[in-house]
Amino acid sequence: MTASPPSRHPLQFPNFRAYLVGRFCATLAQYSMMIILAWQAYNIARETMTTAGASAQLGLIGLAQFLPLFLLTPVTGWVADHYDRRIITRLTLALLTMASALLAFATYEGWVSLPLIFFIAVIVGIARAFNGPAYGALAPNLVPAAVLPNAIALSSVAWQAGDILGKALGGYAYAMEPWFAYALSAVLFGVGLVSMLMIGPVPQPPRQQGRHPIRQMIDGFTYVRGNRLVLATITLDLFAVLLAGATALLPVYARDILHVGSEGYGHLAIAPGIGAAVTALWFSFRPMKSQVGLKMLGAVILFGLATIAFGCTAFLPRDIAVEAGVAALVVLGGADMVSVFVRQSLVQLHTPDAMRGRVSSLSQLTISASNELGEAESGFLAAMVGPIAAVIGGGVGAIIITIIWARLFPELRLARSFDPPDIGRAENSQEKPS
Repeated sequence: MTASPPSRHPLQFPNFRAYLVGRFCATLAQYSMMIILAWQAYNIARETMTTAGASAQLGLIGLAQFLPLFLLTPVTGWVADHYDRRIITRLTLALLTMASALLAFATYEGWVSLPLIFFIAVIVGIARAFNGPAYGALAPNLVPAAVLPNAIALSSVAWQAGDILGKALGGYAYAMEPWFAYALSAVLFGVGLVSMLMIGPVPQPPRQQGRHPIRQMIDGFTYVRGNRLVLATITLDLFAVLLAGATALLPVYARDILHVGSEGYGHLAIAPGIGAAVTALWFSFRPMKSQVGLKMLGAVILFGLATIAFGCTAFLPRDIAVEAGVAALVVLGGADMVSVFVRQSLVQLHTPDAMRGRVSSLSQLTISASNELGEAESGFLAAMVGPIAAVIGGGVGAIIITIIWARLFPELRLARSFDPPDIGRAENSQEKPS
């Protein structure tokens, strides 16, 4: 009797299905919580501060989430490579559930404050520092390598769908009852936790013998530095999004420039996710296969142009400014998704399993640097030169960075496909003590 051919679609693997549901719910809760933190902090600050001062608070919120991740990155990547990645995600989701429940209770009782919001932002940063590498390194353990690009695309769809609905839920739920928005995040984190508990045993990466943990942590940096293609994609995304942080200033645009309130803020906030989700859904059926480097460079340039277009909505008549802003942000999100897909595919397919946690932690660090640190940069820059100049200047900066990276890293221009090297030899070499 002839054996049936192996499954070629990731959704046919029960562990991956549970992972996908868990990631969707956790992302839904996370982005809902993050958007409420920023909106609530800005509103509280505006009661006693000027627009410039409140904008600076947005920068500090981003910094509070980034610093824990920056400090913990070497440790969290090593942990993801040496302990059960399922357990790490479960513990961090439990922590996030309790943090969002605390904010719901504090808001309902009326004693929420900026110090509490900053404290929770730090907790969120710590939890994300650990669960990001574990999430990223776990996915390749759940499906065969042959279907991994499709699994990455589906995981990106879940992430972006969570981004879209999370920001929408956060904005609309906050408009109804601020405490309810946090309570909803707590419930969703709980559902994500239950989903991760449903994942059965998975292969564990072999532990390196005879090497000090600090040396093993350094291995992740060494690997990324030595793989110029991975290094180029990670750092390009880092600097481009770091400069073009238009989404970080959405509270300022919604309240003080476009004057659309919390509901309009929700529309603007979900627009990048819509563009990204449509792009990710397309990739889940038609994965990118050719000219991946050039497509990434073009996408980042488009990202910068869309950022400039959004910044310029401040000069448009009010009746069309919001629609134009939403359109620009949809394009921005779609372009960013191309960059995300290329980066994630290269990191997952070019990295030995025994090092995926450490490399994923570095990738997450650059993502967080470009997002949370980008929020800090945008908030502080907006306080100095104004939000409009900060957004437009950031888009110009992203385009300039892309042109420079195309010259500095010819490997990126010449990358034709995601075909990985023989990582089996790399895994064996990593196991040998130096």
